[in-house]
Amino acid sequence: MTNRIKKWLSMGAVALSSLSLTSQADTLRIAIDGSYAPFAIVDASGQLSGFDVDIANALCEEMQADCEIVSQPWDGMIPGLRVKKFDAIISSMSVTKERAKVVDFSDRYYSNVLVMLGPKDRSFDISDSGLKGFTVGAYRSTVSSQYLEDNYSGTVDIKLYDTQENAYLDMKSGRIDLLVSDKFPAWDWLQSADGQAFEFKGADIDIQDKVAIAVRKGSALKQVFSDAISAIVADGRYAEINRRYFPFSIY
Repeated sequence: MTNRIKKWLSMGAVALSSLSLTSQADTLRIAIDGSYAPFAIVDASGQLSGFDVDIANALCEEMQADCEIVSQPWDGMIPGLRVKKFDAIISSMSVTKERAKVVDFSDRYYSNVLVMLGPKDRSFDISDSGLKGFTVGAYRSTVSSQYLEDNYSGTVDIKLYDTQENAYLDMKSGRIDLLVSDKFPAWDWLQSADGQAFEFKGADIDIQDKVAIAVRKGSALKQVFSDAISAIVADGRYAEINRRYFPFSIY
């Protein structure tokens, strides 16, 4: 761990001496779910790549920190963080009241809205009565699945998936009628060959969603990451990464 990050941590709410890192004290371990294109995927060489990976690398460069990015399935993210399997989650995690009870969040590194996707050759009335009896899917343990359960439980048949990719596969095969999703990964999928027969249905669903970095409760890394996010936004590195994946700003 460099002198710079030691200095930042010692100036934070928790002194470096009390900061809980992994057994590899000189390395910050960052968890990312590799099943969420274009934010994170496992490439042909077996390595994680994508927007979240590039952001994590830029933040580590700004902090002059030695970092190790580890692949972690989504359902085990917060439990793994809390038992010190890794030190931070940079994996498109939305800030929610429930999660904030058990982890701390940095400032946002992008903002999100939800959408519904469905086949281009079918029309839907996106309302309680209009969707009654349809089957609607979402990625399990996300703000999309929470929105679906909060607003359409008892109205539609809800199917939840362990990965976003499996949700896309079921929609393509016709096993679900609609999918509720974060807009940006859905937009990316619509550009693919598999997504050509599908489109957004209805208006954006604005739930005032902010995506941030999760760290353990009381960790000074909360402020360290927030400062680093501000730095890469200010000097243009964030915008450069954004352009690699989207023709519009997601910040």
